[in-house]
Amino acid sequence: MSSSINPTVFREYDIRGLVDQDFTLEGVSQLGKAFGTYLLDHGVSQALLGWDSRSSSPAFRDAMTEGLLSTGVDVIDIGQVTTPIFYFARIHFNIDGGVMITASHNPAEYNGFKLALGPATIYGEEIQKVRAILESGSFHQGAGKRTTANPVPAYLAMLHEKIQLGPKALHVIVDCGNGTPSLFARDVMKAFGVENAEFLFCEPDPTFPNHHPDPVVAKNLQDLIARVKETGADLGVAFDGDGDRIGVVDDQGEIIWGDRLMVLYWREILARHPRAKAIVEVKCSQTLVDEIVRLGGQPEFFKTGHSLIKARMREIGAVFTGEMSGHMFFADEYYGFDDAFYATGRLLRILSHSDRPLSQLLQDVPMKPSTPEVRIDCPDDKKMEVVNALRNAYQNRSDVSVIDVDGVRVVFPYGWGLVRASNTQPALVARAEADTPEHLQTIIHDLEHALTSFPFISHIDWSGN
Repeated sequence: MSSSINPTVFREYDIRGLVDQDFTLEGVSQLGKAFGTYLLDHGVSQALLGWDSRSSSPAFRDAMTEGLLSTGVDVIDIGQVTTPIFYFARIHFNIDGGVMITASHNPAEYNGFKLALGPATIYGEEIQKVRAILESGSFHQGAGKRTTANPVPAYLAMLHEKIQLGPKALHVIVDCGNGTPSLFARDVMKAFGVENAEFLFCEPDPTFPNHHPDPVVAKNLQDLIARVKETGADLGVAFDGDGDRIGVVDDQGEIIWGDRLMVLYWREILARHPRAKAIVEVKCSQTLVDEIVRLGGQPEFFKTGHSLIKARMREIGAVFTGEMSGHMFFADEYYGFDDAFYATGRLLRILSHSDRPLSQLLQDVPMKPSTPEVRIDCPDDKKMEVVNALRNAYQNRSDVSVIDVDGVRVVFPYGWGLVRASNTQPALVARAEADTPEHLQTIIHDLEHALTSFPFISHIDWSGN
């Protein structure tokens, strides 16, 4: 392995780590050579290259370009874009290969790479094949050409065509968290025909001075909540750092987490696609499962991870699914990839055709006591040790059952608790839900007792802050 790249950055569905510590520019160039070789081995000689607004991204772009070109792969630089615009560009320009330089919602000192081939980004074993090429140091040699292209006008025109709002005018607050969506949010709202939109922190700033661009963490939505309440807006939407995840706040300032948001989307989609197969990510509420069943859908628990879910959707012909973290995958009227701007458009369309406010559209869905998605610091090399130990311990108990498609979802008679290994960070992810606050505390204490038996795991903040 080149000393320029830390081998732990090769994660389940992307490559992500600390700038200068896990990656050097020489290492990024070597990675470009490895991925160029991988592409050529698959008969692909062109690659799109997009990059986010992090301060390290321009230098990484140059190093990645140098590496790819040296193998004979032609590079088409599409500029500073969100990850979904990168996905769209591959379809628009009909180019299979690609690299998106981004660390999504990770802190400012991180960066990373999403590698694309075929219908989606590569993951799992295929990422490890790129790593093996890098370790071998055996690269194709050639002289590729670099050109530029701009997919943004076509992307905006596509959104305008696909999203037709109803008669109700909407007042929308948009929080970009100073991430890459800042570059496009105003034009996207115009494309949707939203005339009354207000923008918070929609200037790119790679230091993220106002709050972290991660809408799954409640504290990052406090400015949005406050502004919705101050203005009486119909809703607030927030985006993560690279624009593939959505966060939503209703007209009362309440956060609508991903699993409740999916209920709104499923009500529209299952009415048009009866008995559709419905992938349910393991972190999601039982109320989502119950609602899918009530609507006539066929739920199936599945792993967390955008690449994994998109692959599963293609396998079973699913028309929609989403993740607790705000990834929403529409394949009924869209391309099947996660795009927070498009997910916003679908939500605005629902609202603009309803005479009820957003807060009332989910009043009939039980709000069970639950924790947010909680991240627990855990060394990368210890995560699976913890998950495997918990799985064994709970499978040996007679008072619970275990769903182990991704980590351990422990089903109690009165709720459930989940612990799984993060695919993107040195952390475990936990969540719990129950029928009463008292039962929720029982599940939390049960999980915490099991987790803190490991010396490297300390007290857990179940508030998610």
